[in-house]
Order: sequence, then structure tokens, then C-alpha cells
Amino acid sequence: MATKTNPFTFLQQVRAEVSKVVWPSRRETAITTVMVFVMAVLASLFFTVADFGLSWGVSFLLGLGR
Repeated sequence: MATKTNPFTFLQQVRAEVSKVVWPSRRETAITTVMVFVMAVLASLFFTVADFGLSWGVSFLLGLGR
């Protein structure tokens, strides 16, 4: 069973942990944001092309029986 920590000690521990965090620079954040948008656009283009291709393929196969 875990021992209880008083609120003052808890806040000291939280502050100590937050001070260890390495925050990204504004430039790193901007580059990462742009890369996320680029990858989202590329993924949407890929799945759009794949959807049209599969749709065409299924229509072609189903049309063979006529």
C-alpha cells in the first residue's frame, strides 16, 4: 500500500519534475506542425487514390458477369 504524501510535499515533487522537462523551441514546434500537415495531406491523397482504384477494380470485376 502506498504511503500518503502531504499536499506541500506533493507540490514540491511536481515542481521538481516539471523543471526536468525539456520544452521544444518555437522553431522545432513549427517544423513538427508543418510535417504533421504534410503527412496528413500525403496520407489523404494515398487513400483517395487507393479508394478510387479499388472502386474501379470492384466495378470492373462485377461488370464482367454481364
